[in-house]
Amino acid sequence: MSENKIRILVVGAGNMGRSHALAYASIPEFEIAAICTRSPESRSKLMAELPEETPEADNYERALHDLCPDAVCISTYPDTHYPFAKLALEAGCHVFTEKPLAESSEQCQELVDLARAQNKALVVGYILRQHPSWIKFVEVAKTLGSPLVMRMNLNQQSYGKNWETHKSLLSSISPIVDCGVHYVDVMCQMTGTRPTRVSGIGAQLSDELPKDKINYGHLQVTFEDGSVGWYEAGWGPMMSETAFFIKDVVGPLGSASIVAADAGSRGKSSDVDAHCQTERILLHRSVKDENGELKAMDEFIDLDDEPDHDELCRREQLFFLEGILGKTDLLEHQNSAIRASEIVLAADKSFRTGESCSL
Repeated sequence: MSENKIRILVVGAGNMGRSHALAYASIPEFEIAAICTRSPESRSKLMAELPEETPEADNYERALHDLCPDAVCISTYPDTHYPFAKLALEAGCHVFTEKPLAESSEQCQELVDLARAQNKALVVGYILRQHPSWIKFVEVAKTLGSPLVMRMNLNQQSYGKNWETHKSLLSSISPIVDCGVHYVDVMCQMTGTRPTRVSGIGAQLSDELPKDKINYGHLQVTFEDGSVGWYEAGWGPMMSETAFFIKDVVGPLGSASIVAADAGSRGKSSDVDAHCQTERILLHRSVKDENGELKAMDEFIDLDDEPDHDELCRREQLFFLEGILGKTDLLEHQNSAIRASEIVLAADKSFRTGESCSL
């Protein structure tokens, strides 16, 4: 590492790549080795926000070979995550990659094993793990008893450039795989038990997509303790903005819900910042008194710390930094990434085969 700086190659300059690059530029321990993307338009927009001396590149493998970075940040399309991460790890780099880690659980395990063999940090962009309100949401869910019923969705009414981006994404991944890893990871944290069975359904709601691609999906997952959860995601100009934002958990002792009055309002489903907002948590307790009436009134839990999307990405990179410096054990993080990928990939397989998948 030159002058005690971690030289990082940022691959991809779209929405996530931009936020991660700005994060590296703001953290003294990092130095951007280059911004690498095949799109001159997206690269030029990002370069305008970075220091003038920031280098540029348009070929990942050549940049990896010529620049010899200490670390790589991968924010490209999902079908490139595995090969790009593997090349980086084999080159002796630490790796931060956007989710999903890979396109199969076997590939996920391979990358984790390679990172451990190389003694390199491997971090996956599970942005909700850095959000104070989502951390609190998981904490509150654990007080509701067992089993839990977990209901979550994130539908996006996308059009214009956003729909063009989604159509490109859909060529390599379904919505329940792309964003689903975040929410099944939350479910796994809430239950603390092993997922055992997954089923999935899906539908193609646009003739602008190839015949084998879907832009709506729904998964159901069952856990060892009897907990159950569902997650749905749909992208496109046809999607409804009624109840597009549901984050709800119910247990024997009550329920907890994210009440995002602003983020969950109409016109917000395509707003990336809104996807991370919580605003407040509504906590309901089901404990009754001797007359069968509820003992406690419902309460709202407000947290002062409500970071926006760019700040959350900065916190992700601070977590990555701790992993690189050996200040945090990444074992649980990596195992969770494998587990979440296994669940959403099984849901996608279930939809295509028409059969539930045992885990």
